[in-house]
Order: sequence, then structure tokens, then C-alpha cells
Amino acid sequence: MTEQIFDWGTLPHGETSTPELSDLSRRSFIRLTAGAGAGLVLGVGMTSAANAQFAPTPTVPSAYVQIKPDGHIILYAKNPDMGQGVKTALALVLAEELDADWNKVTVLQSDIDAARYGTQMSGGSLSITLNWTALRQAGAGARAMLVMAAAKQWGVPVGELTTSASTVRHAASNRTASYGSLAEAAALLSPPAPASLVLKGKDQFTLLGKRFGGVDNRRIVTGQPLFGIDVDVPGMRIAVFQKSPVVFGRVKSANLAEIKALPGVTDAFIVDGTGKPAEVLSGVAVLAKDTWSALAAKRKLKVEWDLTEASTDSWAAITTKAKELSANKLGELVVRANGDAEAAMTGKKTVEAYYTYSFVAHGQLEPMNCTAWYKTGAAGDSVEFWAPTQTPTAGRALVAGLLKLPLERVTIHQQRVGGGFGRRLNNDYMAEAAFISRQSGGIPVKLMWTREDDFEHDFLRSGGFMKFRGALDAKGSLAAWMSHLIHFSSQGSTAITAANWQAGEFPANHVANFHASQTKLPIKIPTGSWRAPGANTAAWLVQSFIHEMAVAAGRNHAAFLDEVLSMTAPLPAGTQPAAPSPLANFSRERARNVVKTVVERSGYGKRKLPKGRGLGLAFHFSHQGHVAEVVEVSVAKDKKVTVHKVWVVADVGPIVNLSGAEAQAQGSVIDAISTLGLEVTIEKGQIEQKNFDQYPIGRIRITPAIDVHFVASDNPPTGLGEPCLPPLSPAVCNAIFAATGHRIRSLPITREGFSI
Repeated sequence: MTEQIFDWGTLPHGETSTPELSDLSRRSFIRLTAGAGAGLVLGVGMTSAANAQFAPTPTVPSAYVQIKPDGHIILYAKNPDMGQGVKTALALVLAEELDADWNKVTVLQSDIDAARYGTQMSGGSLSITLNWTALRQAGAGARAMLVMAAAKQWGVPVGELTTSASTVRHAASNRTASYGSLAEAAALLSPPAPASLVLKGKDQFTLLGKRFGGVDNRRIVTGQPLFGIDVDVPGMRIAVFQKSPVVFGRVKSANLAEIKALPGVTDAFIVDGTGKPAEVLSGVAVLAKDTWSALAAKRKLKVEWDLTEASTDSWAAITTKAKELSANKLGELVVRANGDAEAAMTGKKTVEAYYTYSFVAHGQLEPMNCTAWYKTGAAGDSVEFWAPTQTPTAGRALVAGLLKLPLERVTIHQQRVGGGFGRRLNNDYMAEAAFISRQSGGIPVKLMWTREDDFEHDFLRSGGFMKFRGALDAKGSLAAWMSHLIHFSSQGSTAITAANWQAGEFPANHVANFHASQTKLPIKIPTGSWRAPGANTAAWLVQSFIHEMAVAAGRNHAAFLDEVLSMTAPLPAGTQPAAPSPLANFSRERARNVVKTVVERSGYGKRKLPKGRGLGLAFHFSHQGHVAEVVEVSVAKDKKVTVHKVWVVADVGPIVNLSGAEAQAQGSVIDAISTLGLEVTIEKGQIEQKNFDQYPIGRIRITPAIDVHFVASDNPPTGLGEPCLPPLSPAVCNAIFAATGHRIRSLPITREGFSI
């Protein structure tokens, strides 16, 4: 195991005293406690330039490292884990710089407290990106204090000491000391300033980049309580909440007396709510002693709904209207314009295409649930939650505002999340549980949604429509690009979440004559972020049409794509270059490299395949990750598509946990394959799919062989929960074209007679 050598360059050879650090900054690093038997407990402030937008005010110390006298190490993960492995990954980052013996580490979920931790959330593949430096400093700071304690005890310079596997060693005297034996002495020292610490180079890593099982794996497979649905609070009642199947419907009346008389039911009442889908819609709450009684009573509810303000949205009507609007070359709003795309089309070979993609549901395994306990007392009201949320900080603020409580009177115990994919970025189920507990008179309630509730009241990934026009010059190069996106707005002209087109969306910065515009249609159905929001549809649209252009040019797709990636477009007049951002670090070189690498690994363009088989290629940059994928498919006579193998090449900076990283890439591929055959349709304001029998998530049989390769990189690390998903759908559709000559321009592919 590689040892970490300390050489601060400040002590003369032979000096036996340790440096006095009391004059160093303690605003970011601090010893949190040094009570008898506590050992060393250390925190580090989490505010940095990278996460300033998520924690706009300075935070006090957080990200705890606790080393007990018996050598046991407790590390705290600040962000929710929903299967992306962040609880393990964040702890590994800490443990690496600490030089901890991983076998002696326990990882716990931290408290939810924005004052100490800054914003706590899991979304956007940001957990590693935003916490990488601060967590490394936390581990390195604790390690430095342990080394200082050993140097003081032995009377040697800190520069002569090394650390590994939770042990400090002095080679010259062959002395060693365990972290546990040094913990209490270290706790009496002043902590170092983060700026004084020298972090490891990647060649010194002993943990990062290797494979580790998830810290909760044993508890998960043995059925131990971890998830929100597992919570049991003394005196708790099970609550169910019936809302209108047509969004924005309100309760006029309900058979409450009949429901209250049913076995096991303890109460039933109407909740007026706030009238907003992201908060609390109008509905009927039923409380019971057990889940069976609650669900049985819910099935017997008879509710009369006022649909005056309810949605009348229709996917069929929207589709017709969008087709009419697509006849317009330009949309109502210009998103980006370089040069003169219309003029550049003149006299050149042009390609036109119209694409459509449907709404999809999140379909997470664990239905929405939340336990809430509203309490009244002389000191004021408060509410306590046990919540499987992706955004506990936002959920805490939401509930405090709705209930008019001081923020400190809202407590959240973060539970492991049984799948989120963006659905649990919204905290409507938390607000509902709080309202129901308060209206019940302060009874703790576990709110349980059914699968039907999940579908009817999802925040769907938006559907949309895109009209493309492209031009090729005499050499077969991309000369002009025009796109007209037709999507949706709510509350007037506000574009719905993750539906609108971004000004920098590829290939805007690569084509000299480029024009992107959009038109918005009003809609009431709630929508939200879905895995790789925005990118999950943008990649399919752009990478499919680029393939169309390559085919029209008679060129190899990989060569055509590489050429586009290498092109540079001038910024529109009056536009200033964007300031450098760790959240927008697209690199042409990294993009071209992942495309080149995946082509080499897969043999794309060189392998001869039998009839009915094809290879498809796609690239996309999303959530700070550069990812290229090649897919091999076969298409049977009945248009049944089988995905045989997928090659994934990703450049996401240093890999924290290779096992977890591979699992995220593989999971993204499988999720994307499954979604190729899925859609949610809307008629008369209702979501028509109610359960998995109508929305058949892919089973294990769809899983292909998946070759995952991570590019070795010194770039800042980025997350992996999302960036490997977007390239899959265009790669599959391009492969289907290669196998059959049929161009798919509709998602799901079942719209064109294919199946997965």
C-alpha cells in the first residue's frame, strides 16, 4: 500500500517540535469536539466556488470525520443515496485522503442541516463534482492532525512521518501508532487551514479507482430497514391520499362517514391543500391502523370532483397542433443564431426531418411515501420527517413555508431512496404528509402512495416535436443547420422543466450557419426532471439527425461526427464568451477522443455484419460527462429489436469507486433500452397508463453485454448517474437504420412498429 509522506517544507532537519497552527485560518476547518472518549471529530466547511450556487451563504463546519480511541472510524455522507452509490463514494473520497483502513470504516447518513452542510441533495450528477475538494480536505486535515499528534509524542518532525491503513509510521525509529491511539491527542490540537494541506496525486491513491461494494449492500439484501417505506414510529397511522385523476380537480364531497366506519380506519377527512401539484392538491385523506385497512378503504372512496379548473390536455390534439406548427420554418422564439442558416441552404443538398417523442414516467421502484409528525407545544409547533427525498434541503424549506414554521422547527431524517431518477426532486409527498398529520391533530402518519397514485400524479418527462433542416456543401460537410422545437409551457409563457432548448446545445457552437428556434404550447399536466433532464431527448434528436446528414453525404458516420466536433462557430454578434464554469466544461478534444476510442473498441465501420444486424454510434455531453456509445442490434422479420452489445466510453475525470461507476453506466444503458418502448399518453386531462401492466418496464432479458471503458483523466471528477443514458437511444435508432434502412423518427419505437 502506498504511504503518504509529509513534507511541509517548514521545519529544519532535526527539529522536534510540531508547528503551532493557532494562527492559521479556522473559518473552514475546526475540531468539533474533544470530549473524553470522543476521539477526534473534525469538520470542514463546504462552501466553494463550485457549489456557491447551491449554498449561497457561508456554512459552518460540516462533513464529519470521527476517529474513536478503539480505532473505529465513522464517516458521514451528506447527500441522499438513491442507488447511485453516493453514500459509498463520498466516504471513499474522505477515506482516501485520511489514509484510512476501509475495513475499519462505518459510513452513516448525516443529519439534514443546511446551516452545517450547505445544500444537501442528489440530482444532476453533482454530488462528487461539488464535494470533491472539500471532502478531500476533510480527510487530509484529520490525517494531518493525527500526524502532528504522533510527532509531538515521539519528538520528531512531521516530515519524517508517513501514513497508511489508519497507522502513522516513523521509519527511522521503526515506530508505529494506530489512528485510534492518537485520536484523543489529535483532538486537543488546533486544526490546519485547508490551504496548507497538500492533497494526494492520483498515483498515490490506494482506494479511489478500485472496486468496493456499497456500504448498505448487506442491509439491503437482508431486508434491514433503510428505506422510507420501512419507517415505523410509535403511535403511527398509515395514511392514503386520494386526489383527482384529472390534475387540478377539487373535492366537492366524499362518503367520509362510510369510510370512517370501515374496519381499521381511524379517521377520514378532506384536505383543501394549496392547489399546486408541487405542494398539496385537494384530496381525501384516510388514516388507518395498518396498510391493508388503509388501501381497502381507499378503494371504497366515492368522491365527487369539481373539474372546473382541471386539465383537459390531449396528446392526440397536441400532436395534430404540433404538426401544423412545424410547417413554419422558424419558431416564435429564437434560441441561437450564427451566421445566416437560411441563406446557406441555397444551392446545397438539403435534408429535412420531423421528430416526435412522447411523455414518459419515472417508474421508480419505491412508490412515493413519507412519515411526518406534526407536534404542538408551548415552545411552538414543529414537524419531524422520515423522508426518502432527493432534495431534503429544499423539502425542509418548502414545508416550513407552507406551514409557516421557522426553518429550525422542521427536522428531516434522511432515508435511503428506492429510486428517484428526478421524481423525488419534488417534495409534494412530504407536504401532503405534513398537512395530513397537522389536520389529524398531531398523529404521526406514514403516507403511502399506490402505484396508480405514482402514475397519475407523476411529474412526467415532457414529450415534444422537432423539425430539422440541414445542408451539405460540395465536399459533404455540414454547411447549415436549422431546428424548430415545439414543446410546452405552463403558467403563461414559462417553459416547463427540462423541455426548452438550450442556446449552447450541440452543435450550436460548431456550425457557422446555425439557427435554433422554438414554439411553446400550453399544458397543465405536471412535468419535471427525468434522468439526464433535457439531454435525454436532445441527444436522440441531434445525434439521430447528424446520422441522417452523414448518410445523405455518403460518409462514415464517425468521420462526419468527428468533423462536426472539430468545427468552431463564431459567437453571435453581441454575445460575450461564457465565464469558465465547473458545470459547463465541454471540451472538443475530450469529445473527439471518446468517439475515437469507442469506434476502435467496437470496430465500428470496419466489421461486416450479417443481414438484419447493424451498428449505431452516438455521442453526447451532459452533466459534465463526455460519453460516446456504439450499439449492436439485430432486427427480426416481425421488427423485434434485440440489443446484443453496447460499448460505452466515458470521460468523467477520476473514478471514485470503479464498481459503482460501472454499475451506473450499465444501469443507464439498461434504463435507456427499456424506455425505447415506453410512453405515457394523456387524454381528457388524465394520464392513461396506471400501472406497470400498461407501462412495461424492461425485464432482465433486454440486458445486453455492456463494455464500459473510462478514459484516464486529470480533469475534475463528474457524476455518472446520468451522462451515459442520453447517447443510447440515438445509437440504437442509428443501428436499426444500419440493419434495416428504416429511419426511426418517433419515440417510443413502437410508434413505428418496432418492439424491444
